[in-house]
Amino acid sequence: MKTQLGSSREIWIDWLRVAACFMVILVHCTEPFYLGGDGALILTETDAFWSSFFDSFVRSCVPLFIIASSYLQFPIHYSTGEFFRRRAVRILIPFIIWTTVYALVWGAPAENFKNLLLNFNYSAGHLWFVYMLIGIYLLMPILSPWAEKVEKKELQIYLGIWAFTTMIPLIRDWAAGGSVSVIYGPSGLPRQALFPLWGEASWNAYGTFYYFSGFIGYLLLGLYFRKFVGEISWKKTLFISIPSFLAGFAVSFAGFIRRVMETSDGIFPTGGLVEKAVWWETTWCNDTVGVALMAVAWILMFKKIKSEGCFYQKILLPVSKASYGIYLIHLLILVPISGAIRNMLGSGEEGLLGFWTTPVEILASGIAAFIITAAVSVVMQKIPKVGKYLIG
Repeated sequence: MKTQLGSSREIWIDWLRVAACFMVILVHCTEPFYLGGDGALILTETDAFWSSFFDSFVRSCVPLFIIASSYLQFPIHYSTGEFFRRRAVRILIPFIIWTTVYALVWGAPAENFKNLLLNFNYSAGHLWFVYMLIGIYLLMPILSPWAEKVEKKELQIYLGIWAFTTMIPLIRDWAAGGSVSVIYGPSGLPRQALFPLWGEASWNAYGTFYYFSGFIGYLLLGLYFRKFVGEISWKKTLFISIPSFLAGFAVSFAGFIRRVMETSDGIFPTGGLVEKAVWWETTWCNDTVGVALMAVAWILMFKKIKSEGCFYQKILLPVSKASYGIYLIHLLILVPISGAIRNMLGSGEEGLLGFWTTPVEILASGIAAFIITAAVSVVMQKIPKVGKYLIG
């Protein structure tokens, strides 16, 4: 496989994709330890600590997928029609197949299919990613002419503006004086009544930084790494990536723990409606500064990987090619595995392994689910004629 610029395969992207898939699975392995009951539920202080540790450590997994896609695909170098035709085969058809599967096996099928006219199946919440990805792809042909010509300093300015927007969720939290009020839409799902900033009002959601925020920054970040970041020494890589990751992790980890302790007064179990969990997760959001800093650190580290030996050729490369399928189907495999392991080992310090029960459960569930899902996806992708439509 060639990149669009005709160069040899980017080995580090394959390593990145596989790692990001495992990171996504770990995120979902962690969710049962702070979600439950009416929406938010943490049984023990130990669960709060480990939930924050693991989720913060791997939370930049989704941005890594966008950066990798941008690095390989942006700017596009063929017609818009051809670009969308390729993306439809690679992304849209497998998504339609597996969203149908989830609608049939989880929840009430009739209600699920009715809701699919408007949004993803909430029982398979990870599928939100595909809707966001399609939105990014819709923008690529529009931005590609600019991306072809943009100079380093100009791109740095736009990335600087985007970097500022990663502080906005924290600024909102500070300006609102803590946990913000929540309103409910027709679906019954919570939406924060956001503190208005810089032109936002009840009649206008499109403030100054609306069009510069969110995942568009990761698209530009992938472009920046490909066009302007060449080979960097290990010394410089570590000098930048270690402080960047530690700072990002500290923001994400401490933000979650602080919010949990504020709402629980240090008393566990603690929980409530799902909006409480939404507020706990403020510093875990993909558009926040901590996640962005960790994403930069991961990219710098993965770019140093050059290994393409037997392990890469025989195992990692096939898994990388099936990575989209792994993302789509992993919850079908993870949910029963995670439940069985948690039932066997217990929970928190009262579990079979005491303080170490929760991390063992998260890692064991994640590793088992990843191996099985990867194997299933690789095998399915090799099915003649239909494999590419199932896995992408």
